[in-house]
Amino acid sequence: MEPEILLKVNGRSEKVRTAPDTPLLFVLRNTLGLKAAKLACGLEQCGACTVLLDGWAVPSCRIPARAAQGREIVTLEGLGDAERLHPLQRAFLEEHAVQCGFCTSGMILAAKALLDRNPDPSEGEIKAALAGHLCRCGVYDRIVRAVKRAAGRPLPPPSFRKGEGSIHPVPTREEEESFTDGLAGSLMHTPEVDAWLEIHEDETVTVFTGKAELGQDIRTAVALIAAEELNLPLNRIRVVTADTARTPNEGVTASSLSMETSGSAVRNAAAEARRLLVEKAAERWGVPADRLVVEEGTIRDPEDGKRITYGTLFGGRKFQTKVMGRGRLKPPDERRLWGKSIPRLDLLDKVTGRFRFVHDLDLPGMVHGRVIRPPHYRARLKSVDEEPLKALPGVLKWVRDGSFLGVIAEKEEQAVKTARIMAEGAVWEGEAGLPDHQGLFAYMESQPDQAFLVQEGTPVDDPIPPVSPPSDAVHTHQAVYFRPYHMHAALGPSAAVAHFEGGKLTVWSHTQGVYPLRSALAQVLSLDKKDIRVIHMEGPGCYGHNGADDAALDAALLARALPGRPVSLKWTRRDEHLWEPYGPATIVRLQGSLDKEGRVIDWNHDVFGFTHMGRTRPSPESSALLAAQHLARPFPPPKAVPMKAYHLGIHRNADPLYAFPRKRIVKHFLPDSPLRVSSLRGLGSYANVFAIESFMDELARLAGKDPLDFRLLHLKDERAREVLLSVAEKADWKALKKGLDRDRGVGLAVSRYKNKQCYTAVLVILRVDRESGRIVLERAVLGADVGEIVHPEGVTSQVEGAFVQAASWTLKEEVRFDPQGITCEDWHGYPILRFPEAPLIETVLIHRPGSPFLGVGEGAMGPAPAAIANAVFQAVGIRLRRIPFTPDRVKEAFKEIG
Repeated sequence: MEPEILLKVNGRSEKVRTAPDTPLLFVLRNTLGLKAAKLACGLEQCGACTVLLDGWAVPSCRIPARAAQGREIVTLEGLGDAERLHPLQRAFLEEHAVQCGFCTSGMILAAKALLDRNPDPSEGEIKAALAGHLCRCGVYDRIVRAVKRAAGRPLPPPSFRKGEGSIHPVPTREEEESFTDGLAGSLMHTPEVDAWLEIHEDETVTVFTGKAELGQDIRTAVALIAAEELNLPLNRIRVVTADTARTPNEGVTASSLSMETSGSAVRNAAAEARRLLVEKAAERWGVPADRLVVEEGTIRDPEDGKRITYGTLFGGRKFQTKVMGRGRLKPPDERRLWGKSIPRLDLLDKVTGRFRFVHDLDLPGMVHGRVIRPPHYRARLKSVDEEPLKALPGVLKWVRDGSFLGVIAEKEEQAVKTARIMAEGAVWEGEAGLPDHQGLFAYMESQPDQAFLVQEGTPVDDPIPPVSPPSDAVHTHQAVYFRPYHMHAALGPSAAVAHFEGGKLTVWSHTQGVYPLRSALAQVLSLDKKDIRVIHMEGPGCYGHNGADDAALDAALLARALPGRPVSLKWTRRDEHLWEPYGPATIVRLQGSLDKEGRVIDWNHDVFGFTHMGRTRPSPESSALLAAQHLARPFPPPKAVPMKAYHLGIHRNADPLYAFPRKRIVKHFLPDSPLRVSSLRGLGSYANVFAIESFMDELARLAGKDPLDFRLLHLKDERAREVLLSVAEKADWKALKKGLDRDRGVGLAVSRYKNKQCYTAVLVILRVDRESGRIVLERAVLGADVGEIVHPEGVTSQVEGAFVQAASWTLKEEVRFDPQGITCEDWHGYPILRFPEAPLIETVLIHRPGSPFLGVGEGAMGPAPAAIANAVFQAVGIRLRRIPFTPDRVKEAFKEIG
């Protein structure tokens, strides 16, 4: 029997039985049920597992339980609850200093330790105290503001605050009365009202969305949409996200389309439901429906005073009709909730430690699993020494199927230890055969490509014209830009829980798409789709096709080997860094010509890249799921093929927004990526807009024009002009250009995501340290036009987070590898932006009441690197075209200009 250990946790004495060397984190989470501290890296590199130990903020992932005996342990659950919030928790709420929330617990506790010792810290001291903590969602500036607020210090102007003018209304023309549309958004595929909402007798309404909550806060936006159209208070709306047993099939949550598709569907279904409810009340009372009004979910007849609530009239019943196009949509001047600063629905639970991610799920009889991955892509398992496993405590089963190797144990720490021993006893064969990342771009240039002319954003099979400057060109300029492989590098590891019983499988996953995952699992496991249920649960911030689906198959394979027991499966940090699908490397070659007046008269854009579409596609012979490729009867990965849809993958945003008289855009598809790749935030827009907006700056200087004026000269889209001018005005562009000190610079960039969604402008002020080569971001001003704004805090959080993540890619990130395999296994090998490196951020939102939703989550990804590169040039005269802009590359650029 394991020894008993006495711990003092959150003011209570707790007796636990555990091996003395069990990490404190596992005892807190799995024995005491205190889930706020997170297992994110297990290496003391990220801060997500932080607790207070005798008042000091320490990572708990490697502290043995015996070392915590007799010491005061405080977790986020012990800091305060909904009825008694600590000032820091309240400040995080007020500043909306949370996005996915996976890192929140550790940061609040680290801030408490700081304020307990230094009640009046400077901004530098706050950032230093939080320097060991990572936020992959990029909420650093909001978190610093929250700590300042808790300390009672003056705050910088927020991006948006209720009652202040950070949202700039833009008048729209008088619209005719608008009615519901049975084809709006996802209604095109699921037009039934009952698919989108249910009325309950307790006067609440459940709204269903097939979109997954990935940290972007679609839950609050959908709730606000439904509450507005149903005339209900927000606190009576419940939202169910992606679940194959309950919600519509809306594919994957991607491409900044959730508001346009699911938001529009919910809005129209809710307005139609309001019409149906009013008509039912009118029929009951024998009065005309047009004389009834709805207030707070109560239908009232102003003439005779009769009233009835939704729940009394229709609770528990079904509408059994489609959206028929007869419900009246509210016009902007009647809206009560949209555009107001309303707290996210999940914020309170996330700042008090009550929120549950898929990593935190507890089910009766649940056991824990780990998978042992090969050392590289081509390795295959030759043998494994099973003898040492037989004496290990808690081991229930080890599973081998070809090169798929896993273990199931009663306790998580037992699964971790057993997996380590199994890995030591595994013998693999095969060579990695990778190129070296230093020669990546030369390797790409040596590969055969398939070229397609891109017209109006879509690849076509027309002949590709040659590159030839026009005869009246005064200047012709060329440049080449490089983007390496990038990781999602989510703060927490991919995870899933699976339960196989009676021939049926239930999977809880942080997938982007429950229905596509269900189909992929059915194929590999030879199950009927109707026997699989996939339920979305939140995970760490998701930025595209990461390892979530792979972890779901891992969990399912282990659960199938142990029917009747739910299996919780987590990847390790090494698994995450080495095996997730990366964002693909890209080369962009540009050539442009100017006439004597300094106008662009010829534009050539050639983009070379690997596929961005690595998801499973319908095919009986292949599977994109990782473990499927390691089974004894393996499924090969899908063969990469060129995608020819509008602004998809490699050519996303390759077509510039500017009005040039002649444009030649060519997509060069490279079929064979040496690394596993798929969709990562922004897809091709990051590299293409980086190149376009950097090149526009270069052409502006060649033409002798101000970079802002040069853009406006070629920009005919009035909304693009307005968003660009909004950041220039906010930052005072003209004064900045003249008034910055030596080695400080300002740069800007603008784009419209996919040339049809949100408009985003980015202005960056930075300093370059000539001696070290370090680029220091000081301030960023962001502008966004996303159409009508439902939830301003959600919009600003997404714009800010996208900028910070893109800045991190631009300054620090690159997947490194050599012929033996990938070499960046953790946060030290793959560093990302941290607190001391994050700038002050201000955001200007352009609000367009009555306009369609345009999405927001990926819009800032492309303009950010270009704005940084342009600011560096303005500061010190060096042009950076190869990402990341590391200190070594900056110093090399200085050498090149002498």
